[in-house]
This record gives sequence, C-alpha cells and structure tokens, in this order.
Amino acid sequence: MHSPHHTPFIAPEQFTDPDLAQARVRAIYDANAAHLREALAAYVAGTDPERHVRACYPLVRVRTNTVARADSRLSYGFVAGPGVYETTLTRPDLFDDYYREQFKLLLRNHGVALEIGTSTQPIPVHFALGDDDHFEGHLSPERRLRLRDLFDLPDLAAMDDGIANGTHEAPPGGPYPLALFTAPRVDYSLHRLRHYTGTAAEHFQNFVLFTNYQFYIDEFVRLGHALMREAPGADGYTAFVEPGNVTTPRGAGAPTAGTAPPRLPQMPAYHLVRGDRAGITMVNIGVGPANAKTITDHIAVLRPHAWIMLGHCAGLRNTQQLGDYVLAHGYVREDHVLDEELPLWVPIPPLAEVQVALESAVEEVTQLKGYELKRIMRTGTVASTDNRNWELLPHPGPERRFSQSRAIALDMESATIAANGFRFRVPYGTLLCVSDKPLHGEIKLPGMANTFYRERVDQHLRIGMRAIELLRAQGVDQLHSRKLRSFAEVAFQ
Repeated sequence: MHSPHHTPFIAPEQFTDPDLAQARVRAIYDANAAHLREALAAYVAGTDPERHVRACYPLVRVRTNTVARADSRLSYGFVAGPGVYETTLTRPDLFDDYYREQFKLLLRNHGVALEIGTSTQPIPVHFALGDDDHFEGHLSPERRLRLRDLFDLPDLAAMDDGIANGTHEAPPGGPYPLALFTAPRVDYSLHRLRHYTGTAAEHFQNFVLFTNYQFYIDEFVRLGHALMREAPGADGYTAFVEPGNVTTPRGAGAPTAGTAPPRLPQMPAYHLVRGDRAGITMVNIGVGPANAKTITDHIAVLRPHAWIMLGHCAGLRNTQQLGDYVLAHGYVREDHVLDEELPLWVPIPPLAEVQVALESAVEEVTQLKGYELKRIMRTGTVASTDNRNWELLPHPGPERRFSQSRAIALDMESATIAANGFRFRVPYGTLLCVSDKPLHGEIKLPGMANTFYRERVDQHLRIGMRAIELLRAQGVDQLHSRKLRSFAEVAFQ
C-alpha cells in the first residue's frame, strides 16, 4: 500500500509510438504535480502532512547495443553509441511538440522502444505551482521554515550545466544523459524567465532577437501593433505579446488578455507569435555580459532554433562611420562571465547559415550590393568587455589587445551571447551598429545621438527580422550545425 503522501511509482514501460509515449509522460507529470499542489494547499490551510510529501518527474530511457543508426541530415536525434541513455522530463504541456519530435527521431534512427516511467528525481514543490499560484506569502516564518522538512525544495546539485559544459561524467554502470538539461534545471530556468522577462514561457518563439537598447524594443512594439491591426497574412503571425502577458490577437488591434505590470521587468520580452512557434521573440537584455549570460542561460532550455544579437557598438577602425554595420565572424572574450563554463581557448566559430542570412538581409533592406554594401557593413572580429569604462584603463592596454586581435568593434554582450549559443548548441549570430568611435575621439553628443538612433534603429531591426525570415524559410535541418556537436553528444536538440 502506497503512503498517501507519496505518489505511486510507475515502472518504465516500452513505447514505439511517440504520441503514446508523450501521453504517458503527461499522465505521470500531471498526476505528480497535482499531488504536490494539493498537499501544499492543505499545508497552507493549516493541515500538516503525517510524513514527507514527495512526487517525482517522469523519465524517458533508450537502450541500444549497436553503433548503427539510420542516416540523418540532422545534427541531433540519435545517441552517440551503445549504452543506456535517459533524462527526466517536465512541463509536457509546454514541450509537447518538442518531446514528440525528439521521441519520433529516436524511434526512427535507432529502431528501439522508448521506456517511459517515473524517475527517482523529486519535483521541488515550487516548480509544481502554476504561474498564478502564490502560496508562500500566506505562511508564517515558522511554517515557511518547516516547508523544508515536509517538501522537496530545489536542489542545486540536480541542476548544474555539467552536461552542456562537457564536464558531466556518468557514474560507473550508470546511464548517459539523453538531453542537455535535466527537468529541475529546465524548471529553474522557466521560473527565472518569468521573473526577468515579465512573460510566460509559453509565449517564447523559436527565433530570438537580443538588443541592448530600448529604442529597438520601441520599434518592435510599433511594428507588432501595426501587424496586429492587419488581417491574417502569409507571415503566419497570430498574436503580439508584451510584458504582463498582454496579448493582442491578429486583427484585433487591441489587447484581449493580460495586465501590464506597474513597472517593466529587468529584461522585458516581446513576442510576435506564430502557431508553429517559429515567430520572433525580442528581449531587451540591458547592458553587460552578466545580463547576457543570465538571459541566454534561461532561454536555452526552450531549445530555440537561433538567437541573434542586434545592438550598438564602438567602432574601432578609422574608416567606419557612425551608423555602419558590423557582422561578427569572431569574438575576443573579455567578458569573464563564462570563463568557468567555456575556457577561453575554445574558439567560437561563425555559423555559415546565420552569417549568410544576416548579410543577405542587410543587402535586401539597404538595397546595396558589392562594394557599396561593404562600405557600410564590415565583417570582422568583435571584442566584448565587462569594463564599461575601458577607456579609463592605463594606455595602451586595451587598444593594444584590440589591435592584436584585429577587432573592428567593441561591445559588452555579443561574445557572451555567441559563446552561450555555442555552449548550449543554439545557432547564433551578431549584427551591430556603430554608435561611437572612442579611439578616434568621436563620442556621442546629445543631438547627434538622437538623430543617429532615429535613422538607424528602424532599418537595423528590419534587417534582423528579415534575417530570421530567411533562416525560417531554409528549414531547421540546415540551421542546426554539426559544428556545435561534441564527441559524445546528447540526442535531444
């Protein structure tokens, strides 16, 4: 007889149909999350459980005894070799299409059944709550402290990035990882995303634009609202979502759901939503590499197909003009926020598909070709620093390094976003716009800056959106690069 405070353990069962496998995942997760919510609601109401309350995540496992697999153009969807591979799963409602696709690829590539059952990894009670559940505020400090004795709380040991970093080692005889992220790690990021961006994870799209200036967001919002006033079109956009989950459906012209927050969150997100999730999410990450790492750490669990940085930079070459574009093909990483996770000796390669899409988009939007295009867009190395006042460092320290690295531009976020894309196997790219030239005495004066922003922001954003359209049109099977795969790569995208 099972304890009333523990959910029944469901032994792994074999599935060869991805839909049935996903249905089992959903049934296990829904029952276990509901069990925790009910127990917590009772505790908040004043009823103490007789013993520790526990519910565990669902698990998927694959066993294969051969190196043979079906030929695939994709860079994911198969395990590295013979062995047992498994991962815990969460939020099957949010990841329904994603899980189904991974299951389908594993079944097709290996021809072995998937095992679905209950894992031994507890669901932290905070992660079982819905977006609108706020229980803790009703508890006294004493009862809040006692939560730790009665429920499982988030365990940092279960949600590090060892798998993504290539430092995870399976215990002797233990299973290999099947996905980059465990369920607790995913849940942790989903909760942080809501906090930082002001929007629910459900609204995030598979193509992401990052910027370090609100001007770009203002323009994106203007474009989003204009699109929503139009009748549904070939672009496939169905809604525009803003912080507070304020949702404007296509053709409505005005919001029909959500409440705007009293103040903007730290890194507000805006979403041009498509039914297939292939729309565009844009996030103002603010300034600095810490922010850039934070937001990409969390968005990575949603497994987007690409992210692109559109921001401002200092131009480092005499021939550059304010308003010129910089297409990054390499990075000098002086951001220091990823030194532990991704050593500096690891190169961050440019990804051909993203580079070509960005260059083609600049050509289309500016209507320039050949030499005229090269005159306003330079391809080269971008340096990213964590020192906003690098100009005040003793001369010639930074300038010498920038010169030795052949850097053509300097910012504070691009290298971090690209390096985290590399680390998490998310295709990445960078297109910056020169806003000042500190090495040549050209710093922004108030009037000049306003004119510059007005003239360039609209065009720069349209270039970024066009690049995403080009990437979407060519299909994800070409976008996900084998350059991002390690020797023993996980099967999940």
